[in-house]
Amino acid sequence: MRAGFASLIGRPNAGKSTLLNRLVGTKLAIVSDKPQTTRNRIVGVRNVAGATPGQVVFVDTPGIHRPLHRMNVRMVDVALDAIRSVDVVVMVLDAATDTGAGDRFVLRLTEQVSSPVVAALNKIDLIAKPRLLPTIEWYSRQREFAAIVPVSALTGDGCERLLTTVRELLPEGEPLYPDDYLTDQPERVLVAETVREKLLRHTRAELPFSTAVVVDKFEEAGPDGLIRAWCSILVDRASQKAIVIGRGGAQIKRIGSEARADLERFFAARLHLDLHVRVRAGWREDERMLDEIGVARRR
Repeated sequence: MRAGFASLIGRPNAGKSTLLNRLVGTKLAIVSDKPQTTRNRIVGVRNVAGATPGQVVFVDTPGIHRPLHRMNVRMVDVALDAIRSVDVVVMVLDAATDTGAGDRFVLRLTEQVSSPVVAALNKIDLIAKPRLLPTIEWYSRQREFAAIVPVSALTGDGCERLLTTVRELLPEGEPLYPDDYLTDQPERVLVAETVREKLLRHTRAELPFSTAVVVDKFEEAGPDGLIRAWCSILVDRASQKAIVIGRGGAQIKRIGSEARADLERFFAARLHLDLHVRVRAGWREDERMLDEIGVARRR
């Protein structure tokens, strides 16, 4: 049997979180077309049966980018830590866009690790087939990859091949987690991240990165089978609070309704979700607040 850790790294919006969800077979990481959606490391466990069984512990990381706030510095630090502490590095690349400075920077970072590096050329569903081979050839000239695997996290094309490739590169050993273990994300974090996903979806241009969600209180299901969660949505300015609430409260009701539906499917239980919007100017530079919302410090 083979078992070990594999980190998913890349520039923002390469599709790492969508790929994580596809590889583990369930939604663990929130997904948005906005860069820098992932703010912390997310672990997802995939057990593989067959002639060569294995357990792949995937680690999704924030996109590697030039940090502008203390929060972003922490996010990049988390990604860099993940490169150095795993058995396999999966560099997720957006095959549908031209290679940029961000991709070249991540390529240089991977030269510092001794673990095998696999290139996952994502979003192949968005490009014409004649473009794929030249893209593979270009990346094969940049460094020696253990493998280059074209995939579409959206459709699933190539993802089983990627899973097999990663598994075969892991060391032999016993499982790191029980068979029924899925993620290390606490329930409070899953609630906060699901609310933030819906917030990003419905406040696209107005609030790109200036929001966070804190779970003030969380109660496990009682005799009535109802989970209860009380959350604060943090914004920088009063004008942003009005955007989140919406006319007559319509926006925040929509956010809450969609988040509750997703969470009830995940928990397989009914959920009471209470949302409030609070103004916290400069929260992205506040170390205490970053600790509270769970943006990790560098180890």
